[in-house]
Amino acid sequence: RHNLDEAMLTDPWDSMKRADLVLVLVDVSDHWTRNSLSKEVLKCLSQFPHIPSVLVLNKVDILKKKFLLLEIATDLTEGIVNGKKLGVKSALKEDSSSSAKSPLHITQASPPESKVPGSPFGQEKNQAQEGSGLDKSSDVGGAGTGEAQGPKHHGHKDLKDMKGWPHFQEIFMLAALRGEEVDTLKRYLLMQAKPGPWEFHSDVLTNQSPQEICDNIIREKVLEYLPLEVPYGVTQVTDVWEEGECGELLIVQSLLVPRESHKRMLIGRGGRVISRIAREAGQDLMNAFLCEVRLKLKVEVK
Repeated sequence: RHNLDEAMLTDPWDSMKRADLVLVLVDVSDHWTRNSLSKEVLKCLSQFPHIPSVLVLNKVDILKKKFLLLEIATDLTEGIVNGKKLGVKSALKEDSSSSAKSPLHITQASPPESKVPGSPFGQEKNQAQEGSGLDKSSDVGGAGTGEAQGPKHHGHKDLKDMKGWPHFQEIFMLAALRGEEVDTLKRYLLMQAKPGPWEFHSDVLTNQSPQEICDNIIREKVLEYLPLEVPYGVTQVTDVWEEGECGELLIVQSLLVPRESHKRMLIGRGGRVISRIAREAGQDLMNAFLCEVRLKLKVEVK
């Protein structure tokens, strides 16, 4: 009814048109998918080769052997990062059976911003590169200048034979759940961010009306406490929205459900479920509106 399948296929392409930077995230713990990018991702990258892209490998703490990370990185980049071939340091070859105790951050070239003297991020990147196990090798198509050529368009024939994307500017290896190297990636994203016009005035906190905020907060609780498809059949109707003399807000909302069984589930035994929803939603509304809120919820079969 909502054309969800179609939206999921078109949304990435629409997002790419407005993107300043693309992150390709790969779960290295999944041995079925970690050694090649999906054809849809490759197609997306090849259609917008002018947009900078970086590769992010997540869950590196799960892999016990470092050489697996190097193999994955080589496969997903076709052995090229920022126009330079990846080279494995001999020290790492000898230590290939050792466990990957800490995540690796691989970078082939610092962005212009990180070259500013005294830049803490620039220092971090240099240190990370020394310990990454990958070394910069010869330039690809640089004609001895040290500069990489820009990404070229790849046809469908090229994509069939490709497992990775040879135009990533950087590789980041992190363990997001444990927070390892996440801050490094955040700082990189901040450095790459481009200034743009404000969509709203700085005084504007949200573009939602108070009624929309109220509806969303109550719906959040309904989704949290009702199982399966039940919350999706709930219709919200605001019966009363009044401001008292002392600035307090009185809100009465009816929750309409399609079946009597859904009504019983929403009310709960002894009214526990609906009471909990009203109590927690009321507290969230007070935090949002910074005033006293009295929230009453009624449940009816529509």
